[in-house]
Amino acid sequence: MTTMKTFALRAPHGPVEAALTQVPLIDPDEMLVRVRAVGVGIHDSYFLPAGISYPFPIGIEASGVVEQVGSAVAGHQQGDRIAFVSAGQKKGGTWAEYVVVRGDSMIVSIPAEMSFEQAAAVPVAGGTALRSIAALPPLPEGSSVFVAGASGAIGTFVVQLARARGWLVAGSASAANHDYVHALGATKTVDYHDATWVEEVRAWAPHGVDAAFAVQPNTTSQSLEVVKDGGTALTISGDQVESTRGIRVDLPPHDMDVRDELAVLMQQIAAGEVHLEIEAVYPFDAAVEALAKVQTRHARGKVVLSL
Repeated sequence: MTTMKTFALRAPHGPVEAALTQVPLIDPDEMLVRVRAVGVGIHDSYFLPAGISYPFPIGIEASGVVEQVGSAVAGHQQGDRIAFVSAGQKKGGTWAEYVVVRGDSMIVSIPAEMSFEQAAAVPVAGGTALRSIAALPPLPEGSSVFVAGASGAIGTFVVQLARARGWLVAGSASAANHDYVHALGATKTVDYHDATWVEEVRAWAPHGVDAAFAVQPNTTSQSLEVVKDGGTALTISGDQVESTRGIRVDLPPHDMDVRDELAVLMQQIAAGEVHLEIEAVYPFDAAVEALAKVQTRHARGKVVLSL
């Protein structure tokens, strides 16, 4: 097999379309993975490496089975079931039947009890949530945090990881998702459509929360209003805002290696100890529809493609 079905950009800033491309060849430090499921992300069509040729398959997150292993790759072998993040790979992204993955990428083994669709939904959102939690200063049990975007893929994990540390959690979500966010462990939910949500959180935490996670874009400025003086706000979406009242505003450390923690999280999901929310699984042929769904920013949990 020399060609494969992909969903790709045929030109910079063009639409994502079905395309036949060549199955890429691996270098010694790479593996060829047969993709079984893809985690769909809002950035998939524009997080692209420099110097690529077109058509270029999009995507950075998937699960699958190792088909070939380069001579310089250690710790993996043909037949391994893996989930991974493969960003910056000039040979193509994960929206393809086969993808090249560097051996030093963020790769975790898939527990036997976990499906490929479940596994593909974890690496990006789970890794981001783990890095965000790790970026906070030490917070004792009973501390309070606010999550802006608590029902999305990242927020779903942040709420649960925070509760596991004994922190009290408030989260924003649409009214339709309030019961869901409560079920994850939040003790206070607010509707981000409501103009009074900041006042509601401040009534719940009169001195301000110890930390805020601004997951959704354009939520950091208002999230600062519910953080206590000298607290911490993590702008997961990358909002550019200035600090106020001594609050530390920071990004999650994207280069932090959380492979071990991610492997633990995968085991917890497989054991039913952590909830993984997948709103929809689309067939690969409906990839463009799945991307459009995610780009609304109204998906609950994760959207996945199944191959």
